[in-house]
Amino acid sequence: MTINHQRDDAARTTGNAMTRRSVLAGTAGLTLGTLTMAGNAQADHPRGSPAGHSGAHGNPARSLSERIYPVPQDAVADIAHDPTAIPGPIARREPETVRVDLETVELEAKLDRQATFRYWTFNGTVPGPFVRVRVGDLVEVHLKNHPESWHMHNIDFHAATGPGGGAEATNAAPGEEKAFRFKALNPGLYVYHCAVPPVAMHIANGMYGMILVEPEEGLPPVDREFYVMQGEIYTTEAFGTAGLLTEDYAKLLDERPEFFVLNGHVGALTEHFPLKANVGETIRIFFGVGGPNFTSSFHVIGEIFDRVYVNGSVTSAPQTDVQTVVVPAGGAVVTEMKLEVPGRYVLVDHSLSRVERGLAGWLDVEGEENPDIFSPIV
Repeated sequence: MTINHQRDDAARTTGNAMTRRSVLAGTAGLTLGTLTMAGNAQADHPRGSPAGHSGAHGNPARSLSERIYPVPQDAVADIAHDPTAIPGPIARREPETVRVDLETVELEAKLDRQATFRYWTFNGTVPGPFVRVRVGDLVEVHLKNHPESWHMHNIDFHAATGPGGGAEATNAAPGEEKAFRFKALNPGLYVYHCAVPPVAMHIANGMYGMILVEPEEGLPPVDREFYVMQGEIYTTEAFGTAGLLTEDYAKLLDERPEFFVLNGHVGALTEHFPLKANVGETIRIFFGVGGPNFTSSFHVIGEIFDRVYVNGSVTSAPQTDVQTVVVPAGGAVVTEMKLEVPGRYVLVDHSLSRVERGLAGWLDVEGEENPDIFSPIV
């Protein structure tokens, strides 16, 4: 693997940590095929400004002059995936060929209110697109690596039966496009991710998503569905630092993330894309863990899961009346619950220290009060 960067300053780490260049170059022998890379530029994406050209990079610390000349936060690219932006249930009952188009895009984007990060993404969001097919479908995956990427990328579908889940077939240098097909043999909710070594770095930087393979009869109807994934981000700089933060390979190996996030960045599912529903509705949450390292204890404060499809298995009988569900890195779960009382409910990993590092989401429920079920005593 050959790496050619124009911005070595963005790759520096502290102490005796390895640089991104040495880390990636040193893993050439671990790749799933012959990898040749080229690329000197920074990524561009229609959702935001090109990497390296955002206001946050040009002015790393938040200036007090913002008080008189405010700088809008949305001037920086945003990679957060809207949890409602997923395909609807499949009505057909016969298999067919489904084409999936994915583009790997690297871009500098919002990490929290005062920091940015150079994410590696599928289609410019974290997580990547939610893919929905039916058991028996022939899935054609077309993966294009943006010509201004710095790195080789590929994709491993956990739903695929075949070498590397498609990783070997999709090794793509910047500007290249690769494709493969697989038959969706097993119903369930599955993770996909980039698998170019060091695999954990590609995942930590944002390269993960999910695919639902519906059973022949489909899933039971619900009023709303949401797509939520948990991840970790490893930066040289401490949590709370302003400016453009850099990935830290030593912390990644030591499993010491600075950030835990839902749907890409701090605040993605609170201030940005809170989940919204109404009293009386039944909702379904497709929840997965990109990781790459930590298991999640997924919990919604103030609610109980009526049904849980453990490990994303939609053909097994669901567990009922569950408070917290354990989801491993690279794993998934389907949860359902009927909403009885209005108010704000909070999505968390019940390893609650992770809230202090950015992991939380809101479920805002509107409707009439239900004092028979919940009310304060005055």
